[in-house]
Amino acid sequence: MASKMDELASLQKGFLGVESARDSDLGITVSYWETIEDIGAWKANAAHQIAQQRGKEECYSRFSLRVCKVERDYVSEI
Repeated sequence: MASKMDELASLQKGFLGVESARDSDLGITVSYWETIEDIGAWKANAAHQIAQQRGKEECYSRFSLRVCKVERDYVSEI
């Protein structure tokens, strides 16, 4: 379901990208958007709402969401 949501998100206005990390105890997905309005539109997407509800009911014992603004992003190639 995660890959299907990544694909759907990539078709939405303002989508900039997604990063995910998973192990046996923890999964983190960060999606990046141009505006707060674009985030709201993604939240309101019916297929995304269904996927979130299924995840809460079937996959996760805990779920949290954060909306943050990235001020700077540094990447160092080593």
